[in-house]
Amino acid sequence: MGSSKNARFSGQVSVFHDRRLPETAVPVGYAALIDAYDLPVPVPRTLSAIGTRHRIIEKDHWHIYTPRHAPEASLEGHLTFALKYEGLDLALLKRLFLAVKDEDVAEIVRQKPTGVYTRRIWFLYEWLLGHELRLPAADKVSYVDAVDTDIQFAGAGQNSARHRVRNNLPGTPEFCPLVFKTSALNEFIAQDWKDHARAVVSQVPKDLLARTAAFLLLKDSKSSYVIEGERPPQDRIQRWGRAIGEAGRAPLDEQEFHRLQRLLIGDERFVKLGFRKDGGFVGEHDRDTQRPIPDHISARHEDIASLMAGLIAFDHSAENDLDAVIAAAVLAFGFVYIHPFEDGNGRIHRYLMHHVLARRGFNPAGVHFPVSSAILDRIAEYKSVLGSYSGRLLSCIQWEATPRGNVRVLNDTADFYRFFDATPHAEFLYACVRQTIERDLPNETNFLVSFDMFRAGIENMIDMPERTLNNLFGFLRQNQGKLSKRAREDEFAALTEDEVSKIEQLYADSFGQTGE
Repeated sequence: MGSSKNARFSGQVSVFHDRRLPETAVPVGYAALIDAYDLPVPVPRTLSAIGTRHRIIEKDHWHIYTPRHAPEASLEGHLTFALKYEGLDLALLKRLFLAVKDEDVAEIVRQKPTGVYTRRIWFLYEWLLGHELRLPAADKVSYVDAVDTDIQFAGAGQNSARHRVRNNLPGTPEFCPLVFKTSALNEFIAQDWKDHARAVVSQVPKDLLARTAAFLLLKDSKSSYVIEGERPPQDRIQRWGRAIGEAGRAPLDEQEFHRLQRLLIGDERFVKLGFRKDGGFVGEHDRDTQRPIPDHISARHEDIASLMAGLIAFDHSAENDLDAVIAAAVLAFGFVYIHPFEDGNGRIHRYLMHHVLARRGFNPAGVHFPVSSAILDRIAEYKSVLGSYSGRLLSCIQWEATPRGNVRVLNDTADFYRFFDATPHAEFLYACVRQTIERDLPNETNFLVSFDMFRAGIENMIDMPERTLNNLFGFLRQNQGKLSKRAREDEFAALTEDEVSKIEQLYADSFGQTGE
């Protein structure tokens, strides 16, 4: 166990954990604590240091503060700086609290029993470690928030009288990722995309909306399989589409997760259903040795029950007052990092986005946005967002290869899946949701209106079975509104030149020359 009294805080550096600083400076806050206590944690995306200039510099994921911001070089000094300027990194804080002595933290509280930051440190210590320090309850002073809502998004909050702290953490000690308030997220929320969606839907006749919703579900289901590199039969795509259509009707529980996996896995002979009983990773195998080359290492199978219980509690929590899209990002990306199943994790991860949006009333009734389709359009960005945490996590995991080409994790990693910075994930999902409301929903509706116009025109001109009409439309769409020479000589040889000309004009009138 370490001690705040013998911790050594570094001086000026130009490189910190392989990250170059914009200028030579002294690491402070979380960076200083990581170094002083040798904490094996994913390094925060943004770090802080004290420079020599008298203006704050923000560059290359560093905040270089002025000399007047410099904290006392102590456990209390750097913890206070972190809470004041850097927000909460719960995984880092938990590892820090495990590394110091109970008495070190108790002494900080005794010295400043009414201090705003000392009470937050005290509360977080007991909340994360699950045991009380030998301290009397706080005096009756004003309550302070556990999460600084100027820095990060928080839940509604419940008062902890012992600490005089309002516990507005949006999860439990078993699962509580956090999201920073960025200009992008603040702008998304201010634009009220929930209201925009309802405005778009209100202009669509009910019968047309039902057809639009059905098309969007099918599109989302197909896209979710494509993201995984799979081309399943149409009946499996439709079955998963129906499942997405029911997302959000009931709160999550373990049985629901197992039901979703069974729906997804068509052939059980080669996939063990249920939570994993072995390690797991996402990546490749070395061709010669079959040794794993992981891009992401999943949670240890011994930790899955606890992590999933925390994730389910996050879904159920009435006190979780997070914005719906942010909550969806936290839950869905939290799930995919845990990777509790042998197969089906990616599609269930995207299903959970639908679940939270529907559960929290973000979707208009009967409509599920084709989020997977938007993700497919942004697949490189999606992979980058997934890697934004997986890459930092990988360096903290000690593992060995198993004889069957799997991984066995050798250290305690559960907290890295309970607590992570989900800010990039929330920004990404909001951009996808905006795309579905701004583009996909109106485009699908407009397409159906145009197709109905085209079909009615054909029916007034020629008696043609539905299947043949759809085939005709397909040829026209593939060839920019013109019927190809092959089609005119083969499937549609019975059409006259005049009929072909009228059909092409009808297509142009219905869809425009490009058929979009």
